Amino acid sequence: MRTEISFSPAFAMATIHLDPGEAVKAEAGAMMAMSPGVEIQTSTQGGVLKGLKRSVLGGESFFMNTFRATGPDAHVVVAPSLPGDVVHWELTGQTVYLQSGSYLASSESIDIDTKWGGAKTFFSSEGLFMLKCTGTGQMVVSSYGAIQAMDLAAGQTYVVDSGHMVGWGDGVQYQVRKAGNWKSTILGGEGFVVELTGPGRIYLQTRSEASFLEWLLPKLPTNRS
Repeated sequence: MRTEISFSPAFAMATIHLDPGEAVKAEAGAMMAMSPGVEIQTSTQGGVLKGLKRSVLGGESFFMNTFRATGPDAHVVVAPSLPGDVVHWELTGQTVYLQSGSYLASSESIDIDTKWGGAKTFFSSEGLFMLKCTGTGQMVVSSYGAIQAMDLAAGQTYVVDSGHMVGWGDGVQYQVRKAGNWKSTILGGEGFVVELTGPGRIYLQTRSEASFLEWLLPKLPTNRS
């Protein structure tokens, strides 16, 4: 599996090249195009219960598609729903966590599940559950806006607005807290932040879906009686 990313960072897409017999699984609806000689299989990837957990708790689709190359020179093109960036994240047996909507595709060997985030995520935009991705292989991750990767050293701390988080490695410790006091949290528009402590890699996105909706919704026309 070889991933080629184009049109980054505003309207990125990922072309995933597959050898004969090789497969990639992707979020339902993520496929933009594909070459001849690719077979599609749709399943819950682990049974009905696991599909429900991803859908209801993790914010992803109930079904996932597996694209398998049946001939040479096969490829699948995937793209996210929102304008933004795409990166590939190489896993070597470790676990990483993604916010809802950031998973796009991965090697067949990577397991996608949900994880209870604990009460500390109650006020964060990621919600109570996150996607837990474990295994060895490539993972394709999307963002809203451009994406930034940061490698935190052991003990290094970084503070990120919760709406701008994309994902982090399992070596990273995190806690959700107010950006300041209650007055600045409620009136200052900063809300809650995620405090991350290394070692490990984190991914951030330059735009926030929640902030965009807060700007957009008041401008939409309404029906008046």
